[in-house]
Amino acid sequence: MKKQVTNLLLLLFLVVYQISYPQNDLKTAEESKISPLFQSDAILPIELSYSIKDLKKETNDSTYVDSKLKYFSDDEWKTLDVEMRVRGNFRLRECYFPPVKLKIKKAQRKNTIFEEDKKLKVVMPCLKEKGNSDDVIKEFLAYKIYELISPYHFNTRLVDIKLIEEVRNKVKEYEIKGFLIEDFDNVLDRFGGKEVKRKVHPMAQENLNCVRNEFFQFMIGNTDFSTAYSHNQKLMYLDGPVIPIPYDFDLCGLVDPSYGVVSLVGKEPLPIENVTERYYRGFKRGNVYLEQVRKEFLEKRAEVFATMEQYKTYFENEQSYGRAKDFIIGFYNILANDNDFNNLIVARARDN
Repeated sequence: MKKQVTNLLLLLFLVVYQISYPQNDLKTAEESKISPLFQSDAILPIELSYSIKDLKKETNDSTYVDSKLKYFSDDEWKTLDVEMRVRGNFRLRECYFPPVKLKIKKAQRKNTIFEEDKKLKVVMPCLKEKGNSDDVIKEFLAYKIYELISPYHFNTRLVDIKLIEEVRNKVKEYEIKGFLIEDFDNVLDRFGGKEVKRKVHPMAQENLNCVRNEFFQFMIGNTDFSTAYSHNQKLMYLDGPVIPIPYDFDLCGLVDPSYGVVSLVGKEPLPIENVTERYYRGFKRGNVYLEQVRKEFLEKRAEVFATMEQYKTYFENEQSYGRAKDFIIGFYNILANDNDFNNLIVARARDN
């Protein structure tokens, strides 16, 4: 009995050490390596001009077209020559405004806020409908919340987009919200990591960051991911452990878009019908990990809601913000209740 207690205490010490000490050090290290573009929380005005029809038709994962990016900085508009292509799968098929990826040559980036960002993703609303920008803000909030959860994350920045669409001989203009996402190469450089492109079973990945990721996905009501198949996840090798880094949260319950459907990664259908129904997709690990991450999330509750409040003014519809806040409150109610936590998280953890 004494030996079991000693082993348990040792495990608890290792878990707490792994979470608190290295994570604080990593936070300090990563902040010193963030590119100038993502060092500011101020919304960045930009202007893009292109034919959506031609962009969908002429570009793919490897084919870009020449374009221009205008941005407002230091009290003036500036212009960069860029290369652009569409990206994504679901949004590319279903959305009027396809998400795009930009590539900026070194000579163009020099002495600008984009100097360290060779590639960038641009997230825009999906459809031309009322409240479309609120969906973008909610997805952006998911990224900002994950910044609080794990040091291993993508940096993002809100943008006010003036999109000039070229349609035959006409021009249509849209004023929409969006955000920029840094390239994964920048994340790897920040930590000195390497990308893992092969499949790695989640149980062979680093325990604590996997649990943080799995709790986060449950928090925002997302099932459109797979750590096992690297769907909406990037894997980083870092001195031994493989660490998952999530992205693309538009189909989650926090966002709850009009086009939202319950995503299925794998063969078995999930027992939910709406994206606002949470379903835990994490794997069985030692309860010490689950309890420690539970504690982490509860301790960060005030920071999470402070972050949401910080971006409240960007919502067009106050009720939209209220629903998003209520959704996160629902998650914290589960964490705070032992029965709900055990029934909805611990008991649903997967074997494979």
